[in-house]
Amino acid sequence: MYKILLVDDENLSRDILATYVEGLLGHKVVQARSGDEAFDLYQKDEFSIVLSDIKMPGMNGLDLLRAIKAHPNGNNTKVVLFTGFAQVDTAVQALRDGAYDYLFKPIDVNRLGDIIKQIIAELQFSIPAREYEKEMLDSQPLRILRNGAYLDLPNLGKVGIFSNKMKQIIELAEKLHADRELPVLIEGESGTGKEVIASLIHYGSHVTRKPFVTINCAAIAPSLFESELFGYEGGTFTGGREEGKIGKLEMAQGGTILLDEIGEMPLDMQPKLLRVIQEKCFYRVGGTKKIDLDVRIISSTNRNLKKLVNDNLFRYDLFYRINSAYILMPSLADQKDAIAPLAQMFLIEFAEKRDKRFRLFSKKAVEMLEVYPWQGNIRELKNVIERVVLLHNEIEVRPEHLAFLEFESSDILDKSLPILKIGQFRLPEEDLDLEELEFEIVKMAMDKFNGNKTQTAKYLGLTPSALRSRLR
Repeated sequence: MYKILLVDDENLSRDILATYVEGLLGHKVVQARSGDEAFDLYQKDEFSIVLSDIKMPGMNGLDLLRAIKAHPNGNNTKVVLFTGFAQVDTAVQALRDGAYDYLFKPIDVNRLGDIIKQIIAELQFSIPAREYEKEMLDSQPLRILRNGAYLDLPNLGKVGIFSNKMKQIIELAEKLHADRELPVLIEGESGTGKEVIASLIHYGSHVTRKPFVTINCAAIAPSLFESELFGYEGGTFTGGREEGKIGKLEMAQGGTILLDEIGEMPLDMQPKLLRVIQEKCFYRVGGTKKIDLDVRIISSTNRNLKKLVNDNLFRYDLFYRINSAYILMPSLADQKDAIAPLAQMFLIEFAEKRDKRFRLFSKKAVEMLEVYPWQGNIRELKNVIERVVLLHNEIEVRPEHLAFLEFESSDILDKSLPILKIGQFRLPEEDLDLEELEFEIVKMAMDKFNGNKTQTAKYLGLTPSALRSRLR
């Protein structure tokens, strides 16, 4: 076990990384909130590895790196730097000053884990240090606008952790992964990632071949629900397969079944499901052979099940049986700080997938994203970023790339768009309709002054008669 010094002025980011390094890699982590505090700790103790943010008040990460390298024990310490405001020249300077490696925020903890393992291998077996082969962008580099981290999990892809709420949910999901006996209920609005968390409960952080089966309770006709869930024996009803068919429960044996949108399950099916959960066995429709059940049961819904129970639309006994463990997924509106880093994560993902140049968002584009209502939550945000990457190919996402978003108030959109200033605008690539542009400017000015022509004319630098002419 190695002792690692972790330095970051952001509590959430530091806490996430410390949990990962201690819990999954098994190393001792000492935390510091600033470069000055970190260097004081470094002089009093021995650390084989230092992980540090670059941008911090007081002594920043580069200053800390130089101080460590000037220390008598500095050559025996490997320093990995990370930042949410990186520039290529900063990263290059860090390597020149003796940094072992650097990462951009949000930190890919799997990548960080690989770097730590490589360092330890070199410390243990004196493997020659690697040559640094860094891909330098032609223009601006990847830049993350908030702190946090993401896990790149098998079967799931990237799962972002950019708020305390999501950190707590991820930790709970990992605990539930180890207990297959406990039914889990996940509630939350559409698009908040309920199925992702259900998958995380099933898969954990490792590859598994155990089945993960989903049944959408809202998409099955009530008359077919029982046979879809339990299966049926051959000859049970007209039109069925002669050899019969196994149901979703049987398909999930040894693994997990996700009862998606369980609030839509027919009332007459609910006592049958309750009996299966309690007795851990079932029969196929038309069958007489008891089938023992070895399945983890996860339920999810975008409705308030407790309210459905109070309205007699859902059985209270089933509700309390599937609610042994409960997870409430926060909406994107409840975690505003997560919008920008999630968008950044999706941007890089889709840019790499489609071989596009996108690397970052402009400040105004971020403001647009943060004021947009996101009724479709994370799913809607992901679709929006994919659309931007599909239709455009630039380094930076700007407000005009997001103009298709429909804001409830034009004021919100106006405030998020750049102000038109002389010498500070670009012409469109295609033809410019000057008359239409003039019409739009005059219209916006009239709206700004609530139809007052005198104030509008003064604002636009026009005479009253010239304004009247344009209004006509």
